[in-house]
Amino acid sequence: MRKMYALGTGTMALAAVVATGLAAHADKGDPVPEPAAHSKTALPAGYQIVTLPNANVPNFQRRVVFCPGGKHVLGGGGEAQGNGAILVGSFPTLDGRGWIALGRQIGYSTVGISVYAICAY
Repeated sequence: MRKMYALGTGTMALAAVVATGLAAHADKGDPVPEPAAHSKTALPAGYQIVTLPNANVPNFQRRVVFCPGGKHVLGGGGEAQGNGAILVGSFPTLDGRGWIALGRQIGYSTVGISVYAICAY
C-alpha cells in the first residue's frame, strides 16, 4: 500500500520558486564560459605547484608540503583516498610557506592523504 503525504503551502511555494528559477535559468540559453587562456606572463613570479604524493598515514595525522626556495603559498589543497575516506582539514602553515592536509577513513586506522601547494615569490 502506498502512503500519501500532504505538503504544506510553504513547501509547495518553495517548490514552485525552485522550479521557476530552474526553468528561468534553463530558458536563458547562456553559453558555458570558455576557460581563460593562461599565459606565462599572467602567472606570479616563481609560480609552481608542489605535491606530496599519496601516502597512508594514521587517521588525523597532518601531512605538510612546503614551498621551495623562499616561495610563499598562494593556495593549496588535499585529497583523502580510501573507502570512506574524508578530508578533515586543508589549510596553510602558520608561516605561509606550505600547506597542511589531514583526514580519516571510517572503519580503518589509516587514510591515504595527498597534499598540494601553489607557490610563488
